[in-house]
Amino acid sequence: MKKIAIALAVSCAFISSSALAWGNDGHRAVGAIADKLLKGTAAQKKIQALLLPGETLESIANWADCVKGTYCGPQSPEMIAYVAANPKHSEYHYTDVPYQLNKYHDHAVGTADEDIVQTLKECIAVLQGKDGAAVNPHKFTPRQALILLVHLTGDIHQPLHVGAAFVGKDGKFVVPTKQSEIDGINIFDARGGNNFLLDDGKLTQMSDGVIPPGEPKPVKEGVPAALTKPFHSYWDTTVVDYAMRRLSTKTPEQFAQAVIDSKPNVNVNTGLVSTWPYQWADDALVVSKEAYKDVTTGAVTEKVSKSGEKYSTWSLEVPQNYPVPSSQIAKEQLTKGGYHLAALLKTILS
Repeated sequence: MKKIAIALAVSCAFISSSALAWGNDGHRAVGAIADKLLKGTAAQKKIQALLLPGETLESIANWADCVKGTYCGPQSPEMIAYVAANPKHSEYHYTDVPYQLNKYHDHAVGTADEDIVQTLKECIAVLQGKDGAAVNPHKFTPRQALILLVHLTGDIHQPLHVGAAFVGKDGKFVVPTKQSEIDGINIFDARGGNNFLLDDGKLTQMSDGVIPPGEPKPVKEGVPAALTKPFHSYWDTTVVDYAMRRLSTKTPEQFAQAVIDSKPNVNVNTGLVSTWPYQWADDALVVSKEAYKDVTTGAVTEKVSKSGEKYSTWSLEVPQNYPVPSSQIAKEQLTKGGYHLAALLKTILS
């Protein structure tokens, strides 16, 4: 479970892609959907009691990513205290279950005691009023639990934050059965897709004509355009951009309203709320199979990070029509995230 740590060591490009799962707009869209669905409910009143004046679920949705650096602005005292108390906070955002599997199981390959499923369980318990080392080992406050719950519910619906790809020495996808098999010799960890590189020019050609044009991207003088895009970054931000464009929406709030107006048929979680993160992880594994469908690895490149650590990257080929199904998946997963978040908070706080 070193995906984020290694990615940060590798390059600045990996910093941005690892840090912002679903990206700013995706997480805000999940929060905005929940805000709208919770309006006027008893749960909303309890939520507002935990938020600062002017805050909404949409506005706090990226807080848990913003604490990873200063790209959202200077760190607040609250953020600094949280990071100091949670040195492994970057590991709360994902789990690494081989995407070919069907279920998340505690202590199975790719899972960890501080992964996204376990952290969500902890946040749920805290908001239920439970406490103590057994259920709240990180000593989250109710406000921290709410902030994390909003963000991690978005994260767990991003398929690459649950379904991980591992590569054999022949360049083919493999399924490790034990953590010790992922040795960097016979089986390699692709770091949540960060070490898979897409040709950015080919992506642009694929999207032209099938994805409505978006706003021109600002050009930074002296900064050369990237020739490749990490697969994780594609699923964090590119597919969200495509999904919003296909709905003719420009803001997370507009996207949220368009989704709600469409009256989506979202699956309802059942059983104890403490089991819902497991249900979400299992659903994400189903979706991750679609994310990796007909995707193939190409040339491998051996690299050395600034810290001297050796790692491998692989070129990645996706089907020609990939922008269409992947953006549809993004729309569906963001919708699920918002509806599931609202349902969870209603259940806990009503």
